[in-house]
Order: sequence, then C-alpha cells, then structure tokens
Amino acid sequence: MHNKNYFLDLPQMKVNFDHFKPSEEIILIVGGRKPNVEWFNDLKRDRKIFCVDRGIDFCRENNFLPEKLIGDFDSAKKISLEWAIDHGVKIEKFPVDKDFTDTQLTLDRLNENNFAIVTGSFGGRFDHLYSTIYSCAFTKIKNCLIDEREAILFLSNGESMTIEFFNKPIALSLLPMNEICEGVTIDGVHWQLDKATLKNNFPNAISNRVESSTVKISIEVGTLAIYFCFIEN
Repeated sequence: MHNKNYFLDLPQMKVNFDHFKPSEEIILIVGGRKPNVEWFNDLKRDRKIFCVDRGIDFCRENNFLPEKLIGDFDSAKKISLEWAIDHGVKIEKFPVDKDFTDTQLTLDRLNENNFAIVTGSFGGRFDHLYSTIYSCAFTKIKNCLIDEREAILFLSNGESMTIEFFNKPIALSLLPMNEICEGVTIDGVHWQLDKATLKNNFPNAISNRVESSTVKISIEVGTLAIYFCFIEN
C-alpha cells in the first residue's frame, strides 16, 4: 500500500498528516504582518518562494529571492517591483478591478499536489485575514497559515493529524468553517473532545491549553481550522 503519511516540518512544530503526501512545499508570502526574519530563515530551507503583491517588499528588504510574484501590485512598493524585475523574478500581473483576491489567484495557480505554507497573513486588516482564512480552508490546495506568533492548520472530512510541538503554544482553538463540524476528537489538551459537534455560530472551543508535547486531532464531517497562538500580540 502506498504510504500517505506526510510530515510537515515547521519552526514551532512537526505535523503528521495521514491522508495525503504532496509533491512539493511552496511558501507564499502575502501582504499582512511581516514574519520575523530569523524565524523565516528557519522556515525557508530549500522551499520555493512565491510572493503575493506586497509580500515582495519583505523579500527585497531581506534579500530572499522568490521564484514568482503574483498580484495587481496596488500595495507593493515600486522599488520592490523594480528589484524583482532586475533579479529575473517571474511576474504575473492582474488588473486592480477583479473578482478575486491576489491570494485566491495565487492558490489557483498552484498544482493540486503542492502544499502551500502561507506566511504574512496575520495582522493588518481583519477583512483581508477573514478572506484568506476562508479561501485557504476551501481551496483544492492543502495549506497552512503561519508566522512566529500564530498558525492555522486545516482538517476536512475524515482527516486526522498528529502534532509534535517544539514550542508549545499559549492557546489552541478549534474553529468550525462550516455551519456544523461533526465527530471532532482531540487529545493532549486540557479540554479533550471525543466525536464532538461544533457549530460556527457558537464558536466555544477556543483557548484550550496544550498539556502534552503531542496533540492528536481528527474530524468526521466538515472543515475545521485549528488555530495556535505562540506569542501574545
């Protein structure tokens, strides 16, 4: 039988997904709060980098050369765009007036077998973060959102994960992305759940305490966002 176990190595944790195995991991840098440079160096390794609009500012400022730059460039600095052109970065430009966000367009251009590590997503405007979370929850591309302060992982119908923490989070929250998530199980935390039903109009499974170096989570029906806070804002 083909081994579907996939280990995602992140600076704060290692995640074992048992339901898929991507062909490649790609970092997407979007235009919210810029990640810590030392933390990003740990994340980067030999992974490809795609910049989404203003994400190119972070790359120019810290001399991280991305493979591709995508967006309408309504927020990226002109000097950063010139830097990208001078360094031969592949650029895909879209009109400002469009039906999709730059992040949605970028996710749509990834291969279905890719795993997207989205950083620069937290902080900034709430509407941008809201759009990014829901877009990432329901795209065909498996992904996570992460920086040195916060992270979100996703699970959908019948999926499970085991998380080994190198840096234990301050809080862990379960956020149902559908109207109802059924069969939610979690252990390794203070308030454990066994096949619980969570509703997104009553999000009460928040601020759980991690009490083990390993946490296991699974879901039977629905899409669940698992949020981690590592550093208080």
